[in-house]
Amino acid sequence: MADMKKEQEREELHRAIWAIADELRGAVDGWDFKNYVLGTMFYRYISENLTNYINRGEWEAGNDGFDYAALSDSEAEEAREGLVQEKGFFILPSELFCNVCAKAPADENLNETLEGIFRHIEESAQGTQSEGSFAGLFDDYDVNSNKLGATVAKRNEKLVKLLNGVAAMNLGEVKDHDIDAFGDAYEYLMTMYASNAGKSGGEFFTPADVSELLTRLGTVGKTQVNKVYDPACGSGSLLLKAVKVLGPEGVRVGFFGQEINITTYNLCRINMFLHDIDYDKFDIACEDTLTNPQHWDDEPFELIVSNPPYSIKWAGDEDATLINDPRFAPAGVLAPKSKADLAFIMHSLSWLAPNGTAAIVCFPGVLYRGGAEKKIRQYLVDNNFIDCIIQLPSNLFFGTSIATCIMVLKKNKTDGKTLFIDATKECIKVTNNNKLTQDNITRIVDTFARRAEEAHFSHLADLEEIAGQEYNLSVSTYVEAEDTREKIDITALNAEIEQIVAREQVLRQEIDKIIGEIEG
Repeated sequence: MADMKKEQEREELHRAIWAIADELRGAVDGWDFKNYVLGTMFYRYISENLTNYINRGEWEAGNDGFDYAALSDSEAEEAREGLVQEKGFFILPSELFCNVCAKAPADENLNETLEGIFRHIEESAQGTQSEGSFAGLFDDYDVNSNKLGATVAKRNEKLVKLLNGVAAMNLGEVKDHDIDAFGDAYEYLMTMYASNAGKSGGEFFTPADVSELLTRLGTVGKTQVNKVYDPACGSGSLLLKAVKVLGPEGVRVGFFGQEINITTYNLCRINMFLHDIDYDKFDIACEDTLTNPQHWDDEPFELIVSNPPYSIKWAGDEDATLINDPRFAPAGVLAPKSKADLAFIMHSLSWLAPNGTAAIVCFPGVLYRGGAEKKIRQYLVDNNFIDCIIQLPSNLFFGTSIATCIMVLKKNKTDGKTLFIDATKECIKVTNNNKLTQDNITRIVDTFARRAEEAHFSHLADLEEIAGQEYNLSVSTYVEAEDTREKIDITALNAEIEQIVAREQVLRQEIDKIIGEIEG
């Protein structure tokens, strides 16, 4: 009952947050405008996070009533060095969200004020361990963009609305919320922006239900993992699911990811902070994972979860060095230049720990296409790396209706078999999209964990069977779909027809009799 009430409160909070975010947007496309709303949320979060951290320390030392936000900048300056070491950044009291928000309506140079503050926050980390986590974080928050308004006055008017709107979001005290309100609101806003973005951004966002399924598949039987990695991490929602599934102590060493799009990369780092992951617990890089991977010193990883882009172009055999790259060389062939899907799979397998699991969303074509892709599949099957293939329902992602699959990889499998699961019907319809419920997720994960065979749902195939199917890994090849057409009993049907014919005969005779009487 308490859980239901909490869920209700959460939904109400979400609706209120979306109403604010949607109203703030005005004429700007939501997918573009999200950077402003999420950037302002981040500014509020780190201001409150730092203030609470300092206040708590002072209160515990007996200094009741102390409030960092009320301190003068010169008094606060003394604590700068220590705070940067502990928190990774520093903000002067006059530059805290609450103080800037209060003065914003009267500040004719608000755009410059904010630009200066964002620069100061980033500069506070320069030359320290946390520099990489903060550098360029506010790059996408362009206070002088025409998107905000044609004149400085109009832009500042919009910035005041942004500050007030985010201040009005009821996100509770950073220190005492039991639902991770900031992180939770961020995920919700990303979902809403993605679902409203159509093709412009939605397909790059992994919905929460799919993220949870991947993470649960990757952590079966575990309460902790050392490191979680995503080679195409987007805004980081998949990486952070490990905390939701395993709890706050679930990831011992940290979160590692790489993202090629700089805007998304900035959002990912912001997302880490909003989920209370400190700068020394995450390492997100902005580069091309396939040709310039950034985490050679951190691999292998115990948990790899990913939803890489489908069938994108990559260098492939145009780059003569790649066939000798230790990630791709073992298969003896590179993924085609026009379809990088299996390059992401080979990269993930290469960086997977011996005791780890990789769960990766795939475009269905990688399971059956010929040529180089077939040779890579043969390498994966012959070496017993493929633990499970799951066919998902269509319409789970925003902006694309494709029925995707999940490939689960392991290096030290205990059996020489691959489990195939047909989960095409495991969903409910919500507006235009399909969604996995908790029951759907549990059924899939349970079948996976038990390696159970179930008619029309799952099949455990040995490697010979897969080789006999020419290394085709499509689930429909191994799991027979249930014939839901009505079964017809021919004998009963014939008897029924006989009865109808006999009845027809009787009716004819009766009609003839009536006609005879009329004519007579």
